[in-house]
Amino acid sequence: MRAAQVTTVDGPTAVKVAEVAAPTRPDDQVLIEVHRAGVAYPDVLLSRGEYQFKPELPFIPGAEVSGVVREAPEGSAFTVGQRVAAFPAFGGFAELAHTSEAMVLPLPDGMDLDTAAALPMNYMTCVFALAQRGRLAEGETVLVHGASGGIGTAGIQVAKSLGAKTIAVVSTEEKRAAATDAGADWVILADGFKDAVEELTSGRGVDVVLDPVGGDRFTDSLRSLAPEGRLLVIGFTGGDIPTVKVNRLLHNNTSVIGVGWGAYWLPRPEVLREQWDQLIGLWHGGGIKPLIGATYELDQVGEALQSLDERHAKGKVLLRVTD
Repeated sequence: MRAAQVTTVDGPTAVKVAEVAAPTRPDDQVLIEVHRAGVAYPDVLLSRGEYQFKPELPFIPGAEVSGVVREAPEGSAFTVGQRVAAFPAFGGFAELAHTSEAMVLPLPDGMDLDTAAALPMNYMTCVFALAQRGRLAEGETVLVHGASGGIGTAGIQVAKSLGAKTIAVVSTEEKRAAATDAGADWVILADGFKDAVEELTSGRGVDVVLDPVGGDRFTDSLRSLAPEGRLLVIGFTGGDIPTVKVNRLLHNNTSVIGVGWGAYWLPRPEVLREQWDQLIGLWHGGGIKPLIGATYELDQVGEALQSLDERHAKGKVLLRVTD
């Protein structure tokens, strides 16, 4: 089968497609014919050997896919030919991928495979972040950093589906349209965002900050919180890992909350289905419509990863593996 492989940790351009042996399905796992694969920032880190998990070379990246069940264990809840999404963690950038049944997610009627591949990592992370870790309540206001990217556009839609208002922060005017298309109530530039937030909220601040960027925005994000506000730390696409002076948390009883989605579900994979069902409930409400920024062919995997690495991507990036 054809698959994208990391053979050296030299970054996105070193990831190449090759013919490899088709996987043999373990007895307790589901084999999926991959049609679409989601591309995420951890795949970029994996290509440079900078991710928290360091699989032995060579390996096939790709954590999220959509496609059709090719084989399933006896007595499985899934049937051959069933359309599914899945979160195999690795191996998704290939024509075939297998994973445990807990990581396979049934598609509701009417959901296409592009949408299905765009949901697992970004949207389930945001459901976990906003609903569980951030305790987001209806009527609250959420500030979303990196709002034109995959996590940002997902965060906007999840927040609004939970009844919140959203202020989207983008780095350039060029990226404003993506955040608007995702449904943000207001879109502001990163340069001077604290003052813009103060004006939009009449000096009160926001209830929640969703931050996948980190870096030098962190302190002004803390300053943008309303009393009892929560800053949700998702990642550090900006490169630098910020530090917090905890005395700042005392002034308005604010909180900095870590969002380790993978760390949460890895010891308890059964919660993936619970989160998926919660997300599908929001999807049925009409507010979850992933913004697909670009779809690359499997042979273009290096370009797809580069678009994330260089922060040019808008919305979700997909690979078209098979039709």
